[in-house]
Amino acid sequence: MKHISILVPKGAILGSLEGSRQMFTQVNEFFKARGAPPLFKVQLVGLSKETPLSGGLFTANADVLLEDVKKTNLIIIPALDGDIKDALEKNHDFVPWIIKQYKGGAEVASLCLGAFLLASTGLLNGRKCATHWMAENQFRQMFPDVNLVTEKIITDEQGIYCSGGAFSYLNLILYLIEKYAGRDIAVLAAKVFAIEIDRDSQLSFTIFQGQKEHDDAPIKQAQEFIEKNYQDKITVDQLTSMVALSRRNLERRFKKATSNTVVEYIQRVKMEAAKKTLENGRKNINEVMYDVGYSDTKAFRTIFKKVTGLPPVEYRNKYNKDAVAV
Repeated sequence: MKHISILVPKGAILGSLEGSRQMFTQVNEFFKARGAPPLFKVQLVGLSKETPLSGGLFTANADVLLEDVKKTNLIIIPALDGDIKDALEKNHDFVPWIIKQYKGGAEVASLCLGAFLLASTGLLNGRKCATHWMAENQFRQMFPDVNLVTEKIITDEQGIYCSGGAFSYLNLILYLIEKYAGRDIAVLAAKVFAIEIDRDSQLSFTIFQGQKEHDDAPIKQAQEFIEKNYQDKITVDQLTSMVALSRRNLERRFKKATSNTVVEYIQRVKMEAAKKTLENGRKNINEVMYDVGYSDTKAFRTIFKKVTGLPPVEYRNKYNKDAVAV
């Protein structure tokens, strides 16, 4: 029997904690219905018996205290709520225990913003990690040694798992169920909980926010120019002249400040504008393409799919209720 320890961090989001518990215990019910013994021993593990969640709106009662769990097989870190730095401070006592358990053979999975608590252990350094796309800039600032891949729903690196934003944690739990219980049980769980199985990208949900929480004034000037003039053809040379930097210096400082190359930033700003038009307007794909400064249909479609994970027509049909195929 695999021992699953679902942590109860102070201020955690109730949904990811209870959703995980429900799904793992439901697997035990599937096995029971087949006349088989339960596969998982699922426990809520807290720093205290009672823990306030979701800004104090709810209270979780731990099955067992952290100090009493000497060995476990899988640790689930639910999403954190509120101010992240404050949440990490309040839950720091989990950190040495997580490290010890991982070094002792346990696997660890973080859900959404639970990635911040996992990253604070140092176990993610040099490894891939997913989290909510809205937290991308803050995560990169706090944990520069982690390879953040915001497009992914799930990352799996040497027994350390992370999920993307919000309810995509359900896909990671399904992934773990498949790993431990088999494909047939995972498919059954997906059907019972009405979860789309094998979803691996959160690109279509992402809203590009830029990254302006830095002190490099020429780079901010370049960013603002790109955002105000996205409908035009913008070149790197044009920006170097405007901010009086060499091309090499601009590229280096831009990447450091924004985590994007200049070209990537231009593309993402243009694609964000295209997405908004496709979501709310009635223009056809070519009209949208021209509006954001592209004249090459193939290039536009290729970059749009790279950024969103979907071709322009599929994206429009997904998010625009008045969409008419063109």
